[in-house]
Amino acid sequence: MKREIKVLSVLIVLAMLVMVSGCTDQDTTGDNGTDEATTTKEATIGYVLWDGEIASTNVMKLVLEEAGYDVEIIAVDAGALYQGLADSQFDFTTSAWLPQTQKNYWERYGEDIDSVAVNLEDCRIGLVVPTYVTIDSIDELNDNKDQFNGEIIGIDPGAGIMSTTETAIDEYGLDYELVASSSAGMTASLKRSVDAGDWTVVTLWSPHWAFNSFDLKYLEDPMEIYGEADHVETLARMGLQEDDPQLYGIISRFKWTHDDIQSVMSDLADGMSEEDAARKWVDNNPEKVSEWIGEN
Repeated sequence: MKREIKVLSVLIVLAMLVMVSGCTDQDTTGDNGTDEATTTKEATIGYVLWDGEIASTNVMKLVLEEAGYDVEIIAVDAGALYQGLADSQFDFTTSAWLPQTQKNYWERYGEDIDSVAVNLEDCRIGLVVPTYVTIDSIDELNDNKDQFNGEIIGIDPGAGIMSTTETAIDEYGLDYELVASSSAGMTASLKRSVDAGDWTVVTLWSPHWAFNSFDLKYLEDPMEIYGEADHVETLARMGLQEDDPQLYGIISRFKWTHDDIQSVMSDLADGMSEEDAARKWVDNNPEKVSEWIGEN
């Protein structure tokens, strides 16, 4: 009898161990009984801290999350962005200004980076006036100096557009002072002038939220001092297309307009958080988001 009791006790203990093991297995698998870790999709996006690239990166983050991805975004300077793509530290970026602005980085790292698609066309820099100003070209500025108070309102002294404008003043022989300020100072001055209906000329670039807030136009540049327009390109690490065809397909379809990006930038300029501004655009553009994801 004692022997039978011992055998029965051992069997009960073994049965309890089997039950505990089953519960443990259930805790480490998903609803379909498969290991969730094996089905997680991940993406890492590199970007530069420019308003337009903050906008595009945060919108793309939300788009990929809708497609089931766990997304990490990492802000770096332009040189580190290109090196990170070449070294496969990032899966992709929507922040490449080519062929001019980031030409030196592309020449250094381009052989080790996949050029996926252009996502934004006609990205310009130059001198900009309100549309009610009746001149259309830089070479008309001197004849209307008094209307503009002999000033071109600029941004930070070290910015590339400022040095280019100094060259424009010399080459066109403009009798104007380039007034250094900041991006915020320049747009504040622009707003005051537009509100008053005054003539003003500022250094500006597109995309920029000011084009959504005011009716503006570029002055023609017959001498092409400001150069040809760039585009913004989506770049990826080598091998992404083979490693994740779904992700590659989404980023290859990503393309939007100046109105799209400037609406996000306007909300950012008004103090909305990056995530909220991106969410507002995504919620207001479900068809375009579905097209990028590949649902249409």
